[in-house]
Formats: sequence, C-alpha cells, structure tokens
Amino acid sequence: MSLKLTVRVDAWSYIAPFRITGYVFSEAEVVVVTLDDGDLRARGEACGVYYHGETPDSIVRDIEAVRGQVEDGIDRESLRLLLPPGGARNALDCALWDLEAKRAGKPVWELAGLMRPKPLLTTFTVSAGPAAEMARAAKAYTTARAVKIKLTPDDPAGCVAAVRAARPDVWLGVDANQGFTRSALEKLIPVFRQCDVGLIEQPFPVGHDDELDGLQCPIPIAADESVQKFSDLAALAQHYDVINIKLDKCGGLTEGLAMAREAQRLGLKVMVGCMSGTSLAMAPAFLLGQICDFVDLDAPTFLASDREHPALYENGELFCPEQLWGGPA
Repeated sequence: MSLKLTVRVDAWSYIAPFRITGYVFSEAEVVVVTLDDGDLRARGEACGVYYHGETPDSIVRDIEAVRGQVEDGIDRESLRLLLPPGGARNALDCALWDLEAKRAGKPVWELAGLMRPKPLLTTFTVSAGPAAEMARAAKAYTTARAVKIKLTPDDPAGCVAAVRAARPDVWLGVDANQGFTRSALEKLIPVFRQCDVGLIEQPFPVGHDDELDGLQCPIPIAADESVQKFSDLAALAQHYDVINIKLDKCGGLTEGLAMAREAQRLGLKVMVGCMSGTSLAMAPAFLLGQICDFVDLDAPTFLASDREHPALYENGELFCPEQLWGGPA
C-alpha cells in the first residue's frame, strides 16, 4: 500500500542551557516524520547524533533520498538495509512501528513481543558545571530516585562528592562523555566508591576501549559513544559491563530491540538512553526500556514545552501513554 511521507523540523527551547564535555545546547531541533496511508497517520521523531555531524538538515536529506522507496510501502527490515544507523532511519522506523500498530489494532508493545508496559525508574540528568551548581540542580529534582551527572575533567571528584552530599537518598551514576584518561579514572574510583556511584558511563574516548582491560573497578562501566549498532556488540563485550542503546544512534526501535536481546545473550546489562527530543522520541525508547536494566529517558524534562499527551514523570518514574505514540487507531 502506498504512503504519503511528510517531513518537518521542529525546534523546542530548553528551560536552561545543557552542558556536557565539549558541547552546550540551548534548544532541541528534531525531525518529525509522518506517514499517511489515506486512512491512518503515524509519526516518528529523531534528532540524530551530533558528534557524527548529523543535523536536522542532513537527516531531512537522508529521508528525502529514500522518499520513493518509503512511499512505495517499505517495511522495517527493508529499511534497515536501505539506510545506515542514525536519525533518518530512527524517525522512519518508529513511524513504521506506529503505523503497523494502527493498522493491526494492537499496540506496539504487543507487536514487539513485550509485556504490557509499566512505569520505569529513570535517571534525571545534571549537566556539567561547578560543584555547588550541580549540587543545587540535583537537589531541585525533589521527586527523583535516580540521578546521572555529567562530568568533565574539571574537578570531577568535587562534583560527585557535592551531588552525593546534596542527595544521599538517590541512585547515582556518572557520565564522562569520553572525558577521562585511564590514570584519571584510577584516581577517581575510590571517590566514586565512597560516594556510592552505581555506574560509570563512557569514561574514555571511542577507540580506547581496551584501556579498560585490567582496570580494577567494582563499579559497572557502560559503553555509550563506543556502541552505535548491533555489529559493535561482540567486540565490546570483553571491555564493558553495560551497553547504552539510543535509538538515534542505532537507527530505531527495530535495531534497538535486537541489540538489547543480543547484549543480554552476551552477558551484558542494558541501558536505554536518549539524545535530546520531545516525548514523541521517548515513547519508543520507553518500550525498549521495559527489557533494560537502566533507563535514562529524561530529555523532555529539559524542554520549556512538550507535545500533546506527553510522557508522564511522577515519583521518579516515566510512563508514556499510547495516545502519544504506538497505540492502536
């Protein structure tokens, strides 16, 4: 059945600038795909991977390049062969899942072989900054039960200690965004242990994963930028304890589900994370989160406004309603 493809770019302002190692973001620009078969309309959203040079314009170009195949009625497996991992495939893949659910009269979770979704404990992110500022930000998450803090090489020990002192009650993870060296991490591990850190995410630059070999670290270490797609998993299993799947990286829910199941087969734990985006981008990742060990899907909480039927953040948990995405017509 032929489809009508519509592509647009939306800009959503942040409440305040968001900082990580090497980047400052002031708004979320996202690409929204709509598929219309004459009776039903389905959507998918992506923002791409900034450190791969993806932009809204490049994502739109990638989608337009396959417009003919999409409008001819492509399926999700054919899409995986047609486009590489990234934002364009993510937006289209999620729209195809949404359309499939509406056509079948069944929610995506059922089509994907998942259990009925339940609310998920999610981390709430504190962007990098001075220790006192980060402590205040962590304290402002009054209902959070899990917090992840972005660290740079500038006083990471002081930042972790300040946040832990401000929030002794939460699970605490740290994300270096490739900003540490091996020697720096070795010095920080005792501080992290003292502060009861539960996860260290992407401490070293991509390509330096073997520097983790032999490291004496009782805290699980997660790959983020080092793991992009299904074919990366086997080589990383020997270096990491956890992999962080993001739909913008891997190119959609179809690949994300396959990655999670393969990671578990390899003995790895699984985290679902996100780039920036609205609740429309969180909804497919929320379903993936149903089979994950760690969930980091707080991006809409940084936005000044959100979509209709937004994701619900209550008591430190996330729930995405089917009216937003993935429900039957």
